[in-house]
Amino acid sequence: MSKVIEKLKNVGPGALVAAGFVGPGTVTTCTVSGASVGYTMLWALVFATVATIIFQEMAARVGIASQKGLGENIRDRIPNPVLKGLAIAIVIIAIFIGNVAYETGNITGGILGIQAVAPGIPMGAIVVVVGLLAAIVMFIGHYNLIEKVLTAIVVFMGVVFLVTALASNPDWGAIISGMFTPQLPTNNSTGLMTAIGLVGTTIVPYNLFLHASGAAERFKDPEQIADARFDTVLSIGLGGIISMAILICAAANIYGNTGITVSNGKDMAMALEPLLGSWATFMIGVGLLAAGFSSAITAPLSAAYAVNGVLGWGKTLKDIKFKVIWMIVLVLGCVMAVTLGKSPTQLILVAQAANAILLPIMAFFVMYVANGKALGKWRNHAFANICGVVFIVITLFMCYRNMSSFMTSLAALLGLS
Repeated sequence: MSKVIEKLKNVGPGALVAAGFVGPGTVTTCTVSGASVGYTMLWALVFATVATIIFQEMAARVGIASQKGLGENIRDRIPNPVLKGLAIAIVIIAIFIGNVAYETGNITGGILGIQAVAPGIPMGAIVVVVGLLAAIVMFIGHYNLIEKVLTAIVVFMGVVFLVTALASNPDWGAIISGMFTPQLPTNNSTGLMTAIGLVGTTIVPYNLFLHASGAAERFKDPEQIADARFDTVLSIGLGGIISMAILICAAANIYGNTGITVSNGKDMAMALEPLLGSWATFMIGVGLLAAGFSSAITAPLSAAYAVNGVLGWGKTLKDIKFKVIWMIVLVLGCVMAVTLGKSPTQLILVAQAANAILLPIMAFFVMYVANGKALGKWRNHAFANICGVVFIVITLFMCYRNMSSFMTSLAALLGLS
């Protein structure tokens, strides 16, 4: 018992990763999936959660064994200057595109949250206020207390979803079937989008960089990798369970209701009505705002850490290059949220799917550095490599199957169709 308690004291970096992926993108994507195709896509969340544990464990192990971040490891691992430059360019492009997409979803999540409680407030005003507050917090740098409060609200919302899922009298047979019978919807474009979106909203590329750096800071001795692995499995496993609970709530309380399409926060609130009644809309509103604002801070900072790390620049909040990078991500996210936010839930779905399409690139680089000889006995073994390759292949197949639906949805958002 004492050993378990001691391991629980080391929980930290993994918990931040879990809090990072249970954001507005997860709430939206899981709710839309459950509302549109019922329990069918639960297997995608099981798959994504296991894959997240595998790759985040690699990232944490690399960070602890090398005492460097993922970006530094990518830069140091490639001796050829041409290949190194190409790898750095690919990582930067993927991180920028991915984090801008996530930031757009984060800001949009804040919009959904506020408009669920106060629908009369204009979208532009919400974006300006949320963007300015996020910028002020990042400029000041003292955001630990705010982050803890917002994370606590998100965790509370997750617990509410979990309790509601149990109280909604779900179809347990359909749940078991959905978890262990992989299938892709063939006649539902929203279902196709959510299939890949569920992967993109769970396995967050920038979390790989955060986890490596956070684990390196928390654990100084490679012999503590076992503690970091426990932290990863426990935290991400619980995050995956909460994501499944959100989907189950929507499947049990919204799916099958003719004429209902989830397009805003009030629609999402229907999933919580069995437990909260008239308070469901308020809970969804506050939860989406807290998750959106919290992630609106972490996504730009994560992009700055990743880019500065891979380029070998300074990684302090006061460094001018560091500030420029997070400013670009924040501004682009705000601009896209306003210009493309006519259909908020669809915008969030597209953002999650875009990250899933970029995900195999980052997964490859994580596997590459995790096999470095410099890691010694802490490098990847055959099992981790096999799991990693299988995950990348399955994700590529899902992206291929859903590319038509993704491009159609993206064209609709851009007003090209």
